[in-house]
Amino acid sequence: MSVVLADFPVLTPVTDEDVLVAALAVRVHVPEHWPQGPLCRSERVPNPCRLARWGRATLAAAGLPDEAVAAGAAAS
Repeated sequence: MSVVLADFPVLTPVTDEDVLVAALAVRVHVPEHWPQGPLCRSERVPNPCRLARWGRATLAAAGLPDEAVAAGAAAS
């Protein structure tokens, strides 16, 4: 069961296509406030979801600073 819940792997080197998909994942899988707490807007699971974590990790592996990733998520 732990394999099912594990994070998606970040493949290195990070390609341009990986960066595009990761940026989209960070913009789409943002938290929404619900009575039970912040949930992923797309999946309705506790935020950050697996895809949001993968997107942030991939962008970090590509060398983007945390401030740029946060700004991209806030742009949605």
